[in-house]
Amino acid sequence: MMKLPEYSDIIKAQQRLKGVVKVTPLEHSKSFSAMSGANVFMKLENMQSTGSFKVRGAYNKLCTLKTDELSQGVVCASAGNHAQGVAFAAKILEIKATVFMPVFTPPLKVIATRSYGAEVVLEGESFDDAQAAAMQFQKETGAVIIHAFDDPYIIAGQGTIGLELFQANDSIQDVLVPIGGGGMISGIAIALKEMNPDIRIIGVEAAGAQSMKNALKKGKPEKLAYMQTIADGIAVKTPGNLTFEAAKKYVDDILLVDDAEIAHATYLLLQRAKILAEPAGVAAMAAVLQKRPDFKGRNVVPVISGGNINMGLLEQILEKGMMEEGLRARIAVLIPDVAGELRSITSILERLRANINEISHERSITTVPVGFVLVTLTFNLQETSQLDMICKALEGKMKKFEVLK
Repeated sequence: MMKLPEYSDIIKAQQRLKGVVKVTPLEHSKSFSAMSGANVFMKLENMQSTGSFKVRGAYNKLCTLKTDELSQGVVCASAGNHAQGVAFAAKILEIKATVFMPVFTPPLKVIATRSYGAEVVLEGESFDDAQAAAMQFQKETGAVIIHAFDDPYIIAGQGTIGLELFQANDSIQDVLVPIGGGGMISGIAIALKEMNPDIRIIGVEAAGAQSMKNALKKGKPEKLAYMQTIADGIAVKTPGNLTFEAAKKYVDDILLVDDAEIAHATYLLLQRAKILAEPAGVAAMAAVLQKRPDFKGRNVVPVISGGNINMGLLEQILEKGMMEEGLRARIAVLIPDVAGELRSITSILERLRANINEISHERSITTVPVGFVLVTLTFNLQETSQLDMICKALEGKMKKFEVLK
């Protein structure tokens, strides 16, 4: 029967990983410290090899396998980052790897996994569906299953993040860790609680996929009936048995963040800190920014766990973030469908230094009178006060318009 790794196992994992994975930066942020009232240090695992912390556990696990176990290679299931970690480690160790991924996995994660030489099979709508397919493959072929989180060697590998945190700054007081299956928070908690039991270990889950919080409430892991979140990397219906035990023993609290808060944190990391991170990777920072609980004056470390974001989703997040900050606006204007009317609108935007991003026309809907056209203009602003000036100029031209949110 598997049992949780000990502190000594994490030390051994750190030795195995030396020269293979990066010791990622622990970076102080003046901007996020000012926003949150805390003294914020970011552990940047988005800068790790493969763009995620997952390579730590994957390589540590593969290193422990015996040659006779590997005749049929290894197999795993993943929403993306574990897949890349396993594929990367397998390539270094010259091991055949097969990876099952949900069909809606972002294309860049699929492409990256294949680039490391793994065979990728798209199966099911969630991690749990892909995991079931991987288990069936293991039974049929004899390949060694590399679980994404519920394995002592995986947990120990992820725990090396905790060692690095403490070695970089032994005055940290709170560490916030995104939770999917719970492997990362389990390893970090085991490491840090050994070095300083007073450090608070706080898990952060997406509100639409709160499997660990639900398990702790129920007293056992149970499969969620439904999940909905943009943070696909932490969308896990059922936490592991080992990770559940670790959470019970070591985790001080679990916080929830919704998709809007995750998206806003993703935008702020890029806009203020020039850090590209995926939604699952920013969950901890989202919780810090929402001040849940109050971290005022404390040395706080949100783990930025990954940077492998879907480019289409990033585009949407950036546009929404710019609109929330008042740096982009969208206005619908009803004008007569005659030559020169559109120019009268665009000239206002040009005069007031708004940069037009997109223009669309709608004539066919029933709310648009015959002989008129509904023009929607999206434009970038240099400062938030420009929008009020544009609205006043449109009112002066007697234009019927609406600022779209």
